Amino acid sequence: MQVLKRVVGEHFSIGEDITVRVIGVNGSHVRLGIEAPKSVSVHRAEVYDRIKNQHAGRLTIEPLVKR
Repeated sequence: MQVLKRVVGEHFSIGEDITVRVIGVNGSHVRLGIEAPKSVSVHRAEVYDRIKNQHAGRLTIEPLVKR
């Protein structure tokens, strides 16, 4: 894990197409703005977990067949 210090208005980049900007800090709450291509999904952890669990119920696992 990389830990970065940023102040309001500063940003950092992930790769060439994702930018994360610090929008505001209020006590222990931090507001972030994320600029990413439309092809990249950005979700809060609890939303992502819910999506992942919904999809897990729909997946079927094919048995491994040796040839």
